[in-house]
Amino acid sequence: MNETMLAAVYHGPDDLRVEAVPLPAISAEEILVKVVNSSICGTDLRILHGGHRKYPSGTVRIPGHEVVGDIAAVGAQVRGLSVGQRVFVAPNMGCGNCRQCVSGNNNLCANYDAIGITIDGAFAEYLRIPSAAILQGNVMPLDPGIDPAAAALVEPFACVLRGQNAVGVQVGDIVVVVGAGPIGVMHMQLARLRGASCVIASEMIPERRAQTQHFGADLAAAPEELHEVVNKVSRGEGADVVIVAAPAHKAQESAVQIAAIGGRINFFGGLPKDRPTINVDSNVIHYKELIVTGTTACSTNDCRQAAAIVNSGRIDLSPLVSARYPLRDAVQAFAMAEDRKSLKVVLQP
Repeated sequence: MNETMLAAVYHGPDDLRVEAVPLPAISAEEILVKVVNSSICGTDLRILHGGHRKYPSGTVRIPGHEVVGDIAAVGAQVRGLSVGQRVFVAPNMGCGNCRQCVSGNNNLCANYDAIGITIDGAFAEYLRIPSAAILQGNVMPLDPGIDPAAAALVEPFACVLRGQNAVGVQVGDIVVVVGAGPIGVMHMQLARLRGASCVIASEMIPERRAQTQHFGADLAAAPEELHEVVNKVSRGEGADVVIVAAPAHKAQESAVQIAAIGGRINFFGGLPKDRPTINVDSNVIHYKELIVTGTTACSTNDCRQAAAIVNSGRIDLSPLVSARYPLRDAVQAFAMAEDRKSLKVVLQP
């Protein structure tokens, strides 16, 4: 094995360099994974532009946290994992002792570590998996027959699953998904799998709106048409579930208006930190008895459930992959991921 590897390294805002770096050394309690696919997400774009609090000034680090790979080396004290296994790695590691970790919500741990966030990540040929990730069950075997580019999307799919669990999407629901980016598309697919009677997609970009019905939506509407479409489908009663999978103030504000009595709303997409507030008629929430929730990231258990669904073949995430780039073209891949027309862009070392 070579002493160096290729990696896409963050050196500062808008300064991503593909360069040779030392091959990670592993301890007796760690494993080394040969990266097969790693996908670029919105968090990675925020990192690139210097907008992530875990990447303070002066940070030099390899991003990338949506990853699937093959185990290349196993430390002497590691049990249950073997060289050659195809695995997905859940990125978040909680402290293990706080209230959130003990309750299974390690994604809400105040003192978390995460692959590609606080430690070197997957935009590289090889990835070191720390002992905490192994002990906490973050390394999950995958069916090697699954498209690895799709398997790398288990982590964002787990975030989607967490969001829908929070609002209890169930058989017969009318579900509105606002935003038809990769996350919105996964929400459409999962809502359909869970038995929604009608999935309505709302999207402002015409190219994305046009493709929603290929991804599980029954109807697609521009934002200005959404209220009318929901009223027509629901016979004036409103949507049972509204998932706002876009960082849009108006979409969050209008969610309470289009929700049915007893409706459930999930604010999945966070708002910009310099403008985090919205204006909502709280009487609508009160008199309709609405449930308004928010979810962020995913726990390791969410990842286990998501991996099981992907392993089962019940959902195929492959169509979400818009482009596949070799690692050496990481800068171009990031540019495509930002064009707002592509869905998921993946790197293949």
